[in-house]
Amino acid sequence: MPGGRLTQQERRQIALGLADGLAYAEIARRLDRPTSTVTREVMRNGGPAGYRADVAHRATEQRAHRRRQPAARGPEAAPQPYGRDAEAVRAYEEVFTAVLVRSGTPRMMARVLACLCLSDTGSLTASELVRRLRVSPGSVSKAVAFLEEQGLVRRERDGGRRERYVVDDDVWYQSMMASARGTTQLAATARDGVAVLGRGTPAAVRMENIARFLDFISESIVRAAEQAREVLHTRPATVPDDPAEPAPDRARTADRA
Repeated sequence: MPGGRLTQQERRQIALGLADGLAYAEIARRLDRPTSTVTREVMRNGGPAGYRADVAHRATEQRAHRRRQPAARGPEAAPQPYGRDAEAVRAYEEVFTAVLVRSGTPRMMARVLACLCLSDTGSLTASELVRRLRVSPGSVSKAVAFLEEQGLVRRERDGGRRERYVVDDDVWYQSMMASARGTTQLAATARDGVAVLGRGTPAAVRMENIARFLDFISESIVRAAEQAREVLHTRPATVPDDPAEPAPDRARTADRA
């Protein structure tokens, strides 16, 4: 029934539709639901590749249970510029965060990084992060310190006393280069073991092969990152005009163009 909560059977139909490669609009039409309902459902529960009907149903019940708890809740999803669906954006942010966590980023750090990456300005103050993520200032401070140490975030003053945390367009290039450096260090350590284990012995041969493999991977990462770096600075030919978009964001875009 349109407007009501999705049933488990409907979620199974969504999963089947995704498996068949159907667009969200077509899945929604078959369910007699708004496309936005299907989009939010999928993005909130693993995305197109990770959506599982039974898992999504249990997760929804758990979220509903938490909402019934007496603890105070934060504000609803903030209004979005460019006519975006605020709930869909929030659901996508959860998916993006989960992927960062699976790649090895601690959860709180992943939440802050995702929040920065999905902001149009690419920068937020501590108070903005606290409000958006509904966490303590201490949690934000610790996460930013970690991300700054990894070279993923930097600090700048916004003209006053407030500090802004910035994620640059080059952040993924820097991340890949850091990964390459770590891989190179691991290769060197593996090669150090060859002399200790005795060159030519089975264990030493294994370590030498590991070192050669890691050297190749590291060199490939560096070469690919250098070749593709300019992609991170590509700008769209036109940007949709949105009166609600903050002026600093436009200025930032113009400066980088």
